[in-house]
Amino acid sequence: MPRTAMPTSAHWATGGSRITVEGRTGRHTLFVREDGPVAGPPVTLVHGFPTSSHDWSLIVPRLAAHGHRVITFDLLGFGHSDKPRRHTYSVLEQADLVEDIWRRLDIGDTALVAHDYGVSVAQELLARGPDRITRMAWLNGGLYPDLHRPVRVQRLLHGPLGPLLAHAVTERGFRATMRRVLGRPVPDEDLHTMWESVSRDGGRLLAPRLLRYIDDRRAHQARWVPALEGYAGPTLFLWGPADPISGAHVLARIRQRMPSATVTELAGPPAAGHYPQVEAPDEVAAHLVRFLGSW
Repeated sequence: MPRTAMPTSAHWATGGSRITVEGRTGRHTLFVREDGPVAGPPVTLVHGFPTSSHDWSLIVPRLAAHGHRVITFDLLGFGHSDKPRRHTYSVLEQADLVEDIWRRLDIGDTALVAHDYGVSVAQELLARGPDRITRMAWLNGGLYPDLHRPVRVQRLLHGPLGPLLAHAVTERGFRATMRRVLGRPVPDEDLHTMWESVSRDGGRLLAPRLLRYIDDRRAHQARWVPALEGYAGPTLFLWGPADPISGAHVLARIRQRMPSATVTELAGPPAAGHYPQVEAPDEVAAHLVRFLGSW
């Protein structure tokens, strides 16, 4: 069956609004969407670097159609949210902002689905309050700092020359990097839409600051790894094994450390890579519907 095209960035934005929330450095305005019935069981989806909540655009309608109240948002520095240029970005503040979104939307307990950068935000949220997370689904991300294998451009942007190199980042380079981490074909028009989220309001220049999440992972692993491994609720790892950053090599440790968790590999052929929700949206949505549906 042909892969469904992603909606445009502009169309995705029409379904949400910008709300002002509070973090440890003050107030910021973030793009937030709610889909599905307000009375449905909440599920919060947290996106990754360097894109936006638009990554979930082919997943959200399926979850909403099955009765879930789906909360998505662009983290600070991403997509249609504020992108302060000189800000010191941190995973801890991103978690503050998520908690304030929940407060303002009157979200108590919620299921949580996280990808890439979002897995670090989710680990921090688990460390703070695991009892409010009804179930946890993880898509490819750096759950264990020692297993994270950033691609070359990430290493360069994270290095001392990062602020200078960020000016040289182009859509062509973005597409080339994405092709290296994807396991399945994604249409050029969808990669263009993802690039729009990255480049909006000069966002490509923020990459060196946002990549400090790599340092946060190392600094907070003593809290985050036990939060991951000690979570008692239902847990799903929905994984693209062809991912060179956080692929099959991470699953070996997950199976060893969390034998009671459900591990689902999108092995294909072809196998999915770093963006399962973009590469294999029908499969990801079906697995999430099954996982979230057994309340």
